[in-house]
Amino acid sequence: MKTIETKLISVLQEYFGYSEFRDTQKDIMLSVLSGRDTLAVMPTGGGKSLCYQVPALILDGLTLVISPLIALMQDQVSQLEKTGIPSLFLNSSLDWETYKYNMDLVRSGKVKLLYCAPETLATERVQSLLSTVKVSLIAIDEAHCISEWGHDFRPEYRQIKTFRTVFPDAVLLALTATATKQVRKDIAKSLAMKDSAEFVSSFDRENIYFEVISKAGTGGQKKAEAHLCSFIKEHKNESGIVYCFSRKSADAIAELLQSKKISAVSYHAGLSDKERAQNQEDFLSGRIKIIAATVAFGMGINKADVRFVIHFDLPKSIEQYYQEIGRAGRDGQPARAILYYSHGDTHKLEFFLREKSEREKEKARMKMYDMVEYAECSTCRRKVLLNYFGDEVITAHEQCCDYCSCGEEDLVDITIPAQKFLSCVVKTGEKYGATYLIDILQGSRQKRILENKHNTLSVWGIGKELSKEQWYDLSRILLTQGYMKKTEDYSVLSLTREAKEALVQKHPFYAREAL
Repeated sequence: MKTIETKLISVLQEYFGYSEFRDTQKDIMLSVLSGRDTLAVMPTGGGKSLCYQVPALILDGLTLVISPLIALMQDQVSQLEKTGIPSLFLNSSLDWETYKYNMDLVRSGKVKLLYCAPETLATERVQSLLSTVKVSLIAIDEAHCISEWGHDFRPEYRQIKTFRTVFPDAVLLALTATATKQVRKDIAKSLAMKDSAEFVSSFDRENIYFEVISKAGTGGQKKAEAHLCSFIKEHKNESGIVYCFSRKSADAIAELLQSKKISAVSYHAGLSDKERAQNQEDFLSGRIKIIAATVAFGMGINKADVRFVIHFDLPKSIEQYYQEIGRAGRDGQPARAILYYSHGDTHKLEFFLREKSEREKEKARMKMYDMVEYAECSTCRRKVLLNYFGDEVITAHEQCCDYCSCGEEDLVDITIPAQKFLSCVVKTGEKYGATYLIDILQGSRQKRILENKHNTLSVWGIGKELSKEQWYDLSRILLTQGYMKKTEDYSVLSLTREAKEALVQKHPFYAREAL
């Protein structure tokens, strides 16, 4: 094993110019080189690509990299060519002559890394080509795309399992930056990974400050736009990304910033390939400081000095949000993640669910309301994000988020309604969702409550002082503060150990705003 470690360090230094490995990189590589299927979860900018690029130079034969984006492939191949590593890609961007030439190079055995999309992999031409060479390692980048519970599901990724049977001796390495326990389990199952090793790096980005700014109410949109312009002007020499819900919104934000003499362009799938490429290059080079973009921008983008990532609209999931804010502060210097939010953003997201099946709609809504809970939380935002991914709870610090930055004098005492709600959860046996519990608290005489004799409970009718909307707000606060949790079906509420202790010891409960 010592010999292998020595080889790893040697390749790392000679080809990539790094003196040591980061976080779990070495352990992942050793797992791969031992012949074990491996699942690795590493934060955006954590050096995932090295986990297959370094072993590729030690293993005999070809390393096949399955990647979802053409731009991502082109960027990585370009970087590898600069280091003298023989690599190429096969995708729809190539003309036929180049495509044939690249296939001939693969057949010759001169190529160490071959990049292709899952759609390309499914073609008879490419499968026939790969049958002529030894495939030692199959690396699946952005592996969350394989899971229906991931934020960027692509059914083409499901075909990889079948393809793998053609190369039963090849090691499988699945990599992603954003995967909950459920998604990780789904990835392993979908790829038929047996006795696989799993490495999960910390999701904590300590150098990023988290902030949510309301754009609710009359004139909220205009106030948010004014705040955005003011913030960027205050940071005029810094690079930043503004994520928008739609192409129209991205263009509008770019035009707004330009009207304020701010260096900005837009980026989305509606632009021509030439304009998109130019705007990206202008941003990466620093000629343009701000890029207003849809989700089309960012995967594989490596710009170390992005000082802030702003979401002007609510992302569709925490996974998407985490991946996008991960483009800030890759140089380790302080950075900001700002979300402009109003509950009305959910209506925009709902609009795009119309054509989906009921099952898909339900999944998407679950994801969306996890994001809503983050936006509306009354506790440490970093803690909420880390809890979502099952990461260790951290101790909040002053420069952590807008919640941690506020003093206790800014907090609102919600002890009595919190005690009422939590008591209701307990007295009904932790078997019900928020809607039913709120009906009990408000003294409803609906058939189900009467049949369950819940109208005889001491908590029945003790919550008439608050509206249903206020009780829903409270339930979200208690969830995000870690006093309650949802079951896997995302409906039934139960108490955490912290909540039970708080009730027994009569600890106070606080929120950032009044209900």
